[in-house]
Amino acid sequence: MSLKEDYARYMNKRAEMAKDRLGSLWLNQEERYVHPFRIFGNVWYVGDSWVCVHLIDTGDGLLLIDSGNCGATAMLIQAIWEAGFNPADVRWIIHSHGHLDHIGGAVFFKRMFGTQLLLGEPDARMFRERPWISGIQDSHNDADALFEPDVEIHEGDVLTFGNTTMEFHMVPGHTDGCIAIFFDARNGDEVRRCGYYGGFGFNTLQKEYLLEIGDPEYKTRQVYLDSLASVRDQKVEVFLGNHCINNDTLGRRQQQIAHPEGPNPFIDDKAWAAYLDKKRDELLAFMQDPKNN
Repeated sequence: MSLKEDYARYMNKRAEMAKDRLGSLWLNQEERYVHPFRIFGNVWYVGDSWVCVHLIDTGDGLLLIDSGNCGATAMLIQAIWEAGFNPADVRWIIHSHGHLDHIGGAVFFKRMFGTQLLLGEPDARMFRERPWISGIQDSHNDADALFEPDVEIHEGDVLTFGNTTMEFHMVPGHTDGCIAIFFDARNGDEVRRCGYYGGFGFNTLQKEYLLEIGDPEYKTRQVYLDSLASVRDQKVEVFLGNHCINNDTLGRRQQQIAHPEGPNPFIDDKAWAAYLDKKRDELLAFMQDPKNN
């Protein structure tokens, strides 16, 4: 193949990507850049307008919850710098689950800074045994790769990172290895309980998907329902989203900007239970719809 022919192939591939219904998720990702901001105390937002990434200053190094979409690592690095931190100080990344839109920066941080990578044990096993479930093949960059986690998270684990102790629960459904995280954030003497749920999408509950992964009876849907119920009554005063849509991240940020001296819109002790109830009701309706069975 000549250079000219190879270039034509490359341009055709980009054109096809742009026409794909998810093409916008991979092209022009910089359009989704969000200037970082403090959510509460030692918890910052460094994600984009689609995929959430949270930074916790533990007093003994930085911790990230998720590492962003594949192809968006430069934006994550910029957001960390802009927030006033050094990306080289990221000691840990806890991954909510093993899909390509949440693990994009993992390999870079590991190789560049020696960052320790954590992932739920079932998704770590998925990486080894059925890596195609991660969707890494859809990243549109053959250089993107999965990783071997340094720590595999199990139900009920309690781990301490600097001054921050986190409690972990498995909430399978979106993937088998989704995790929920609960921890205290501090702003001086004020302490607020944060809650994070590792994946709400129904895309992995569609019948075609479940048949392909070997769940012909659609049992994963009930597993998802059970997961929602298992952590629904946790005390959560600051609900951290997995995607911005979960907790209206950007809407709450606009409230912060509009009313800088007013109440912190991220402190909301009803948002967690309300959203989990909403997902429960949506999933029950989804399961009762004949076209999904």
